[in-house]
Amino acid sequence: MTIWQEQYRAKVISLEEGLSKIKDNDQIICGLSGSEPRYILRHLHTIADRVKNVTVVNCLPLENYEFFMNPQYKESFFTEGWYYSPGLRKAHPQSNVSHIPCHLHLAARKRLFHRKCNVFLGIATPPDKYGFMSLSLGVTYEREVMENADLVILQVNEKLPRTFGDTIIHVSDVDYVVEHTEDLPLLPSAPSEEKDEIIGKYIAELVEDGSTIQLGIGGIPNAVAKELREKRDLGIHTEMFVDGMVDLYEAGAVTGRKKGLLPGKMVATFVLGTQRLYDFVHDNPGVVLMNGCWTNDPYVISQNHKMVSINTTLEVDLTGQCCSESIGHRQFTGTGGQSDTATGAQKSPGGKSIIALHSTAEIKDPVTGEKKIISKIVPRLTPGAVVSLSRNDVDYVVTEYGIASLRGTSVRERVKRLIAVSHPDFRSWLQKESQELMIW
Repeated sequence: MTIWQEQYRAKVISLEEGLSKIKDNDQIICGLSGSEPRYILRHLHTIADRVKNVTVVNCLPLENYEFFMNPQYKESFFTEGWYYSPGLRKAHPQSNVSHIPCHLHLAARKRLFHRKCNVFLGIATPPDKYGFMSLSLGVTYEREVMENADLVILQVNEKLPRTFGDTIIHVSDVDYVVEHTEDLPLLPSAPSEEKDEIIGKYIAELVEDGSTIQLGIGGIPNAVAKELREKRDLGIHTEMFVDGMVDLYEAGAVTGRKKGLLPGKMVATFVLGTQRLYDFVHDNPGVVLMNGCWTNDPYVISQNHKMVSINTTLEVDLTGQCCSESIGHRQFTGTGGQSDTATGAQKSPGGKSIIALHSTAEIKDPVTGEKKIISKIVPRLTPGAVVSLSRNDVDYVVTEYGIASLRGTSVRERVKRLIAVSHPDFRSWLQKESQELMIW
C-alpha cells in the first residue's frame, strides 16, 4: 500500500462521524447544485438536537432537504443561498432562509471576506492510481472555499464522471471522506415551445461563425443550440456546461479553433444535465472545468473571439433594465453569472450581450385566483424588482416578435425598439405609459 492509499483509508469515516464534526455556530458551505453531497445533506437534520445556530450556505440545491424545509429545525440551521431553487423559495417564508446577492465570479471571495468557512461539504470521484481525485461536476467556488476552510469533508461517489481542469485534487487536500455510491442528479432537457424556436432563429442570426458562446438551461437556450448546429468553428466558454453543447459538438459546429483562450477546449465552471452529458464529459480532455473566479471573470471572458452571452430574464423595462431573479420583492433565483458574462461579452472584440424572453407570461391573480396574460416588456419594473442586469449591459433584446438592438441607443430609441418586439396587444399601452412617464 502506497503512502497516499494509507492516507486515504485513514480519512474514510462514516456518515455519523462526518456529521459529528459539525459544531454550534459553524458556517458550512456546500458545493453548487450537482456538486452538493446529497447523502450527507439528507441526514444533516439528524444532529439538530445537539447543534445551534449553524449557517448552511448553498447554491441551487437540487433536493428539498429537511434541515431547511422543516421549520422545526430553524433554531439549529439557517440557510443562506447564492441562487434559489424551488425548495428555497418555498422555505423562505419560514424565516429560516435568506439570499446572498453576488456576481458569481466573486461569490467565494466576498463570502470568505464576510465570514470564515468552518466546514466545506462537497463531492469527488475515488482517487486514481496516483492519489488524485476529481471534483467532477464543478469548481464554481468549491476550490476557493476548500483552500480556506477549517475542515473539508467530501462524499466520494464512484458513479461521478472524472473531469479535468481545476477539478483535480490530491487525497492530501481532503480532511475526511464519506464513501457513498448513488445515481447522479439528472436535469432533463426542457422542451422548446414554438415561441422558443422562433427566438432561437433570431438569435442564430446574431451569432457569426467563429464566435465563442455562453448558454444556460431552459427552452430558449435549447432552441438556440438547435439553430446553431449549422454554424462553424464555434467555441464554448460558459458558466454551465449543458446538453445542447454536446449536440453542437457532435454536429461539428463546435471546434474552438478561433477562441482567444484555451483554443480547442470547451471551458465551463460546472456541469448539470442528463446522463448523456455526464458520459460525454467523463475522461474527456476536450472539456475543462475551471474555477469560477477565472471562468466568469468579465476580463477573462472578454479575451475570447466574438464572445456571445445569451441569457434570459423575467422582465425588461423600456430603458433596457432586466430583472432576472425576483418577482417584485420576492427572491426567485439569483444573479448568478448573468452580469459576469454580459459585461465580458461586451468587452470582447465583436462580442454581443443578448437577452431573450417571451413577450408575455401567464400569471395567477393572488386575490381572485384568475389567470391573466401580462407583458414581460414593461414601462417600469415591478416595485421591488431586482435589477440583475443594468441597461448599460444589454446589446440586444430578443422576443418572438424580433430583435431590438439597443447598443449605443438613446432611451427614446430604446422605447421604440422594445415596443416593436413586445406583444401587439400591449403596444398601445406601452406607448401611452412611456409618454406619461416621460421616458424619452
